[in-house]
Amino acid sequence: MTVNDDSFTNWKIREEIAESMIPLIGKLHRERDVTVLLHSRSLVNKSVVSILKTHRFARQIAGAELSVTETMPFLQALTALDLGPSQIDLGMLATMYKADERGLSVEQFTAEAVAGATGAEKTERREPRDVVLYGFGRIGRLVARLLIEKAGSGNGLRLRAIVVRGGGEADLVKRASLLRRDSIHGQFNGTITVDEATSTIIANGNAIKVIYANDPSEVDYTAHGVKDAILIDNTGKWRDREGLSQHLRPGIDKVVLTAPGKGDVPNIVHGVNHDTVKPDEQILSCASCTTNAIVPPLKAMDDEFGVLRGHVETVHSFTNDQNLLDNYHKADRRGRSAPLNMVITETGAASAVAKALPDLKAPITGSSIRVPVPDVSIAILSLRLGRETTRDEVLDYLRDVSLNSPLKRQIDFTTAPDAVSMDFVGSRHASIVDAGATKVDGDNAILYLWYDNEFGYSCQVVRVVQHVSGVEYPTYPATAV
Repeated sequence: MTVNDDSFTNWKIREEIAESMIPLIGKLHRERDVTVLLHSRSLVNKSVVSILKTHRFARQIAGAELSVTETMPFLQALTALDLGPSQIDLGMLATMYKADERGLSVEQFTAEAVAGATGAEKTERREPRDVVLYGFGRIGRLVARLLIEKAGSGNGLRLRAIVVRGGGEADLVKRASLLRRDSIHGQFNGTITVDEATSTIIANGNAIKVIYANDPSEVDYTAHGVKDAILIDNTGKWRDREGLSQHLRPGIDKVVLTAPGKGDVPNIVHGVNHDTVKPDEQILSCASCTTNAIVPPLKAMDDEFGVLRGHVETVHSFTNDQNLLDNYHKADRRGRSAPLNMVITETGAASAVAKALPDLKAPITGSSIRVPVPDVSIAILSLRLGRETTRDEVLDYLRDVSLNSPLKRQIDFTTAPDAVSMDFVGSRHASIVDAGATKVDGDNAILYLWYDNEFGYSCQVVRVVQHVSGVEYPTYPATAV
């Protein structure tokens, strides 16, 4: 048999195993609210090829691909356990098992590693929590996709309603069409139907009421059966506590803003300061996409090396706030055509760092250039460190952070030599460290951080909502702190 024959035979074997993993992963998700991960990447609703590609990512751990032949036994062991709602990482299980020298069987090791998710220790299922989207633009529609995807058994977050301004004839059909198809993020993963008689969009069985209103005061949420909901304001029209408080009406319990908050509104970056949210806090912000991109790696670098000062230059894709062609705009430069120009502008991300990282005393400055790409940006983070180091030490550290730390859902890592912006469309991480571009000279380090400013940010928003709603389930095996 030739090498080509061996490779193809091996592929077919792994393909067959991946096929047999899909129903096990699906059943755990639907029946027990268990999300199966592979090094922080969800395997729920993934195709055979996607599962195999996700396994290949593990080559960044030790230069070797993680095979489904290694992870399948752990998945089978999970199905035999009395699991409660949780997230379980097969990649971590396989890696930790290899390092364990006690001679335990896969079944014994798995039961021990996820003990907190079984028996009397397991988290009990909670009643579904209603969610309302106020606004249905770029972020709103992506958050909707994520909420529908994560509906699982129906015991988590439940998207009940969307509030928009009336748009005229066939408004509902057009909005459903924008949810179904996206020029950047592709087709919706599932089915969407429209019931115009009841003003409802039905996406993968989730009935979502579309409410037309020009102001929060016009909406009676209780009339639509909405109760104790978390409202996600995607409009950015109100950014202070007074303005956002207008949403706190019967049926709405908390308000989450998808833009930087002003005044005393907490700016939350999941993974960094989400655990500071007080249980009785009703209004909070998820900060900006750029703040979410720079704060996790900034915290990681400060924890290990110390940061004395820094500057962030974000090269940012254009947004709806800019003009398609030259026209009047209240802000300087943004009136010039976004698809044709690089546009110097400002970013509030640097000043927002203080809210998310109050213990960081280093001054951080920032600026931004909007460029003619529709999605994915890059933040160039230039740091003066508290001690001298080397490029290899920094990269080894950040690689480990991306795989084994509490920030692994926020920080990703790539060694691809020809990586470009479009490669990161759909990334669920807040930022991706580009190893090849990293520069280190003594106590100076420059990090190049890619981020999908639409989808990656939307994932961070949903994580914050899961946390404040009480449906952010624990992850096993536990990562090092």
